[in-house]
Formats: sequence, structure tokens, C-alpha cells
Amino acid sequence: MISLGTRDHGALRRRPIDVRGAQFHKSEWMESGDDPTLSPTVFLVEQPANTTLVPHFHRQNQFQLFVDGGGKLGSHPVETVTVHYAGAFTGYGPLVSGDQGIKYFTIRPVLESGMLALDDSRDKMIRGPKRHESVGPIPVLSDAQRSDAGHQGERIVLALADDGLGVGELCLAAGQDVSLNRHPASQGVFIVVLSGSLQIGERALNAWESVFVSADEPWPVLTAGSHGVQCVSLHCPPKNTAYA
Repeated sequence: MISLGTRDHGALRRRPIDVRGAQFHKSEWMESGDDPTLSPTVFLVEQPANTTLVPHFHRQNQFQLFVDGGGKLGSHPVETVTVHYAGAFTGYGPLVSGDQGIKYFTIRPVLESGMLALDDSRDKMIRGPKRHESVGPIPVLSDAQRSDAGHQGERIVLALADDGLGVGELCLAAGQDVSLNRHPASQGVFIVVLSGSLQIGERALNAWESVFVSADEPWPVLTAGSHGVQCVSLHCPPKNTAYA
């Protein structure tokens, strides 16, 4: 499976959502159906200034990519660009936005029905291994900085684990192809553009747009655009068997 997450699709699917009296916005950038084993999704959350998303958990593994603004996740500052990972049934939060608000993508290999707040859904929490990771901030590079930093291949930001979880950064000069090692345990990998552009077939992916490639899919040709590209790679482990 190859799925694309695009700004145009997100603009069509942007809507306000009420979160305990505060008005957030949510836009779906990637939608791939509702298969319970593989249905990659990417959506952007715009959390307004000085608001709190209460501690909660999800039933699926997920990455969050913080791309604008800032705040705190638990007691830890969140800056642009931070990658946070939370495994299925792993509680995290609160997420508190700063004076400029905060924008973040939620990225999952399997469609999720929504968050479960810890203050009223503890009975739905399943016993099992809990896991979260955070890396960053990763500076967003200008055209000149990408040219200076350009290299072939993936720089590992979070080392690939035995179950396939990992995070990398790619910074490629114009015309270079994306090359990375896919972990055999992983369900697939998301490539998210931070700056520049990435060409896949006839489609150019620009800042914040993404592509998902499942583990069983031959690796596609992904080529840096005319000014190069900076991307993050998010390697997705399968959900732990304790939660099957």
C-alpha cells in the first residue's frame, strides 16, 4: 500500500471540533479506509493558545509531529519540530499550548476512533507494555542549509528497535532519491516533508505533505525536488500482541 497525505485534501476536510469547551480544528490529510490491520491516517490538529488537552490514551500506536507553535507535553517543553511516539494503551499528557497555540500531525498506521481521557476511561485501559518516546527539536532547514547539509541516506534520530520503531531524518540535494533501510518487523514507514519538495511519480509533495509505504510494498522512487528536500521518516511497529 502507498498512500499520500496532502495539503489539498486537508483543506477540504478541515473542521472545528469541541474539546471540553475549547474550539480546536482538525483536518484529515491522509485517509486510507478503515481496515483494522492497516489503514494509514494523518491529520493535523490546530490547538488554540493557552488550552489543555487532558491526559489520555489511544487504542492504536501513533506518532505526533509538532510542526508549529509550542507548549508542553507533560512536564517537557515541545518545540518545532518534535516527534513524539505513544504506543497503544499508553497514557500521555496533558498537552498544554503556549501563547501562539500549537499545530501537530497525528500519524497512525491504523485508523483510530478517538482519544480516551484518563479521567473518565480508565476502565477501558488494557494491561500490557506501555511505551513512549520523544526526539527533537529538529530544525527546519532553508534552501541554502539543505544544500550544505545534503547527504544520501537516512540519519537516524531514534535508533530502530527490535519491533521496528524508529525515527530518521533525510536531507537530500536536488535529484537525489530517498534511500533507507526498512526494518523487517515494521508495518511500514511514513515520510513527511519538512522543507523543500519530494517527487513521487507526477506528484510533488511539499512541506507537511507525506507518503506512507507499507512493509509489503516495493520501495517507490522518491526524488528530491529542484531545491532539495528535508524529510522525517517514521518507522511504524505493529501493535503489541498483548492488545490484539
